[in-house]
Amino acid sequence: MGAWGLVMRTSEGCNVLVVGGGVIGVCVAYYCATAGANVVVVEQDAICSGCSYGNAGLIVPSYSTPLSAPGVFGKALLWLFDPESPFYIKPRFDADLLRWLALFAARCNQSAMRNAIPRLRDLARASIALYRELLSASEFDCGYDQRGLLILCSTARGLQEGRAQSSLLREFGIASEEMNADATREIVPASKQDVAGGFYYPEDSHLVPSDFVRGLAKRAESLGVKFCSSTRVDSFELSEGAISAVLTSSGTFQASEIVIASGAWSAALLRGLKVRLPVEPAKGYSVTVAEPSHMKLQVPLLLHETKVAVTPMAGLIRFAGTLELAGFDTSINQRRLESLLRNSQRYLSGIENVGHVESWSGLRPCTPDGLPVLGRLGQLKNVVVATGHGMLGMTLGPITGKLVSEIISHGTATLDLAPFAPERFA
Repeated sequence: MGAWGLVMRTSEGCNVLVVGGGVIGVCVAYYCATAGANVVVVEQDAICSGCSYGNAGLIVPSYSTPLSAPGVFGKALLWLFDPESPFYIKPRFDADLLRWLALFAARCNQSAMRNAIPRLRDLARASIALYRELLSASEFDCGYDQRGLLILCSTARGLQEGRAQSSLLREFGIASEEMNADATREIVPASKQDVAGGFYYPEDSHLVPSDFVRGLAKRAESLGVKFCSSTRVDSFELSEGAISAVLTSSGTFQASEIVIASGAWSAALLRGLKVRLPVEPAKGYSVTVAEPSHMKLQVPLLLHETKVAVTPMAGLIRFAGTLELAGFDTSINQRRLESLLRNSQRYLSGIENVGHVESWSGLRPCTPDGLPVLGRLGQLKNVVVATGHGMLGMTLGPITGKLVSEIISHGTATLDLAPFAPERFA
């Protein structure tokens, strides 16, 4: 993992200790370092492993509608018995999952959805501004490109659903353009003749996620951030309402501020502090292939009915999707993985025999209301939580890092964080 694979095995002190080395943790470390903090990041695996590595690489204000939208819970129950469905819940008795589902069902309504959309929109737009700032004078290339996102619909019903969604988002200032089948084929010549049409969202961007996270980690390291990979957090020591020490597999760390940014593992860590946070691991898959010569995809796609994202990445194409509530099972279900390409064949021609490059699965941290968890813990005065970004980790990474640095440096943030407070599920 390069220079940031260094492991410190003795007792170490710092201003800010970040637990988690994915896009959220690395962005937190970078912005805290630019604010003058002495930062250490501990990561149980490698820097930029997990969801930060194999995701679709989309930066999407258009995805401001939370997962907990009206009707989704009913669809999830219907999909329960379909192992190839976009949203699959593995049947099992799990008290945390049952609580999460109850909270999720309670938020699948118009009021909660309309409350969430402007929150996610504002975070996404603030993050895009930071992406531009980060990459304008960048020494690393992550393939960032703002060419928008095209949603393809294969059926008349899909077009109707897409039309309703675009109308809803326009109410909140998120622009889109409806396109007929001929117009979509001009943008994507490989789209099949029976594609019904689509919706173009010009605000969206895409990048190669691992290139961004690793590039920003190197830049953070140049600012003095120390990265400790293969470092598992075992327990915490408490004193006077704060964490006084973090005990890890690589030694003991002490810091003035602790940031929990460990994605799907955040809830398990916080349970050790007697904090219950409803963040469920939701497995996603991706297949990366060599780009077929006939395709030359210029704009990332979202295949509406199958919920598969198709992203061009420097001569490669990544097919990503599915949301599987199956606990901390990181194994690859070959049937679900293969369904990404199989379902994409409904929309795109010539991908039957593409050159396979890589298969991947990772666990996204999902909250019941679709909003991230961001803010100080009321129970512990030196702990900030930054997790629960679901499928928006890449979209919201920079703004999350910036807001955490503001909380730590100034005690307050430039955006209202009340809707994202860790205590909102109590």
